Amino acid sequence: MAHPKRKTSKTRRDKRRTHYKATPPSLGVCSNCGSAIKLHRVCDECGFYRGKLAVEKEVTA
Repeated sequence: MAHPKRKTSKTRRDKRRTHYKATPPSLGVCSNCGSAIKLHRVCDECGFYRGKLAVEKEVTA
């Protein structure tokens, strides 16, 4: 197997890794209650998905 002839510097290594960065999650708005939700997931607040009730939520007072 091939071996590197010289040590790769930190600068060169980090230049190669510039594209590996975290992106914020895509958020949408719930059509029922208007809260911010992740796309393609059931709303945590009301339990609706695409305008239909998907999960029964208990009402807390």
